[in-house]
Amino acid sequence: MLASIVQDVKREFSSGNMVTRIIIINVVVFIAINVIRLVLFYGSGGVTPEFYFQLRNFFCVSGDWWHNLTHPWAVITSMFMHEGFMHILFNMLIFYWFGKIVGDLIGDHRIAPIYLLGGIVGALVYFISANLMPDTIGSFAYGASAGVMAIVVASGVLSPDYNFNLLFIGNVKLKYIVATMVFLDMIGTTTNVNSGGHFAHLGGALFGWFFVSQLRNGEDWSEPVNKLLARISEFWDNLTARFSGEPRRPKVIFRNPNRTKGGKAPRDEDSHSYQERLDSILDKIKSSGYDSLSVEEKEFLFKASKK
Repeated sequence: MLASIVQDVKREFSSGNMVTRIIIINVVVFIAINVIRLVLFYGSGGVTPEFYFQLRNFFCVSGDWWHNLTHPWAVITSMFMHEGFMHILFNMLIFYWFGKIVGDLIGDHRIAPIYLLGGIVGALVYFISANLMPDTIGSFAYGASAGVMAIVVASGVLSPDYNFNLLFIGNVKLKYIVATMVFLDMIGTTTNVNSGGHFAHLGGALFGWFFVSQLRNGEDWSEPVNKLLARISEFWDNLTARFSGEPRRPKVIFRNPNRTKGGKAPRDEDSHSYQERLDSILDKIKSSGYDSLSVEEKEFLFKASKK
């Protein structure tokens, strides 16, 4: 059974979109850290040993500058770290719902950059707030909430009038849901319960707004992030191939038989009519919501988001 589950996860990770992949990474880390905690708990006679907390904090962002300086990886690893079930459940549900909207509107390839950069900005805001308010902020921060809030706010800025169907309430425009979530985080900064986390959420939210604003001005912050991720992926593939002894797979170059004499194949997305259709679909989403699209329009938008 376990082998079957592992194969299912591998298949979903390789064939799924970026939202699915990020969720899988978070769930795998959640299971791993809790299995370690379980083993250490019973291995220490029913008490969670201090070693566990040291291990957890090794991957977490801190309010202490020396910890962050000597643990630079923590700014990334902390945004995939969850201990509590409800913590990861709500984070991943929200990420799935709003990530789907962002991916459909501006492309799946921009999900990871928004999530990662939003998490980094959230960690920075947490660090600043922890040093300005040391009596009310915890010493370590972890969780995907800052990156998730970046996605949430990005979706609200992209399509504020998108209709979201809430249980027991009905259709609510996206802008009101996003505004409520941001306002609750603002209130949360005044309490002694995870106030540092709420500051981090607001940092992520700020970046989500910034990303879409820059994108509309022609500045795409996802490009350098995706280039870096591609280089890391290539390095990892070369490294694993070297240690496994497997030869590197040759690159397959597809040659379009319909290439023009000038050397370039004609692309539908370069045409004026293509852009007009895309703009009309986005206008329809803005005025009537995503659910108002026909099956064909949804398919067109999905293909456009992959380009």
